[in-house]
Amino acid sequence: MRTSKVELTRLARRRKTEGATDAGKSGQKMSSSRHDGDTWDLASSVGATATMAAAARAIATRADRSLIDDPFAEPLVRAVGVDLLTRLATGEVPPDGLVEQVFIDVAKVRAKFYDEFFLDATNAGVAQVVILASGLGSRAYRLPWPTGTVVYELDQPQVIEFKTRTLAELGAAPTADRRVAAADLRDDWPTALRTAGFEPARPTAWSAEGLLGYLPPEAQDRLLDTITELSAPGSRVATESRPNPQPGEEDKTKESLHRISERWRAHSFAPDMTRLRYFGARNEAAPYLADRGWALEGITIRDLLAANDLPPLEDDYMRMGDMLYVGGALGKTTK
Repeated sequence: MRTSKVELTRLARRRKTEGATDAGKSGQKMSSSRHDGDTWDLASSVGATATMAAAARAIATRADRSLIDDPFAEPLVRAVGVDLLTRLATGEVPPDGLVEQVFIDVAKVRAKFYDEFFLDATNAGVAQVVILASGLGSRAYRLPWPTGTVVYELDQPQVIEFKTRTLAELGAAPTADRRVAAADLRDDWPTALRTAGFEPARPTAWSAEGLLGYLPPEAQDRLLDTITELSAPGSRVATESRPNPQPGEEDKTKESLHRISERWRAHSFAPDMTRLRYFGARNEAAPYLADRGWALEGITIRDLLAANDLPPLEDDYMRMGDMLYVGGALGKTTK
């Protein structure tokens, strides 16, 4: 994986001096409409974020197939049936004014990062893959997986059923041995994964893409702990590691998300983006994983954009540029 190396312990220490606190010690209030037992589908609440991400991939694919080529993003968005997202995904409505170019560019580099992570891992001999909260992602159908690769997709039952059925109706066939584990990450998902055939004794390539910010801090830690517990030596993991907020930053982020929601509301699509995420300090994923034996490398969004000849971030009000995409192995150094 061609990423710039970061010294995670030093990074975490520096960020703490800038105002971050351990999530378990923080008294900061988190604003979210999410709660235990809440439900959603791909057109509502946090489930709609999977459809928004697919719409961004469809726009990005149309713009530059050298970085991302997801032919299934557009038809999957159309099948969900949210009018605005469908018109954006098909190109009927230009993204100008509705989806800022930076979000399209980030969709490009994010897709490329995870595509390369999985192909590097599986070409190096890791033949078991787990995609957590797989949503409308289509890697099991579009990547050139090595022969013998088993890809487990884990998400809520209705999401798994919808995507499987829709892609079958399109005539799409998986390019790996695709197996599904229908489970809520708040429930006993390891049992669902084992029932689908997952073998903890085999090295696994895990992804938690675009997921952690939609989990409470303690649930994030529990997820990362469980991944570690289910991983044999040589397993690999990839996720995002967002820096903890400095004073006043979260208010700016919420204001920006509110403006985005207001623009979409004028087109009869009204997700309250400020209420879907969990705000407040939490353990940063990269040092947390490093403390549990993962040897990681990371690269910021800012550097990923530069490495792919995309415009730099301007007015980074959401502090996107400092977010790390990290990947690494358990029990040995990454290559």
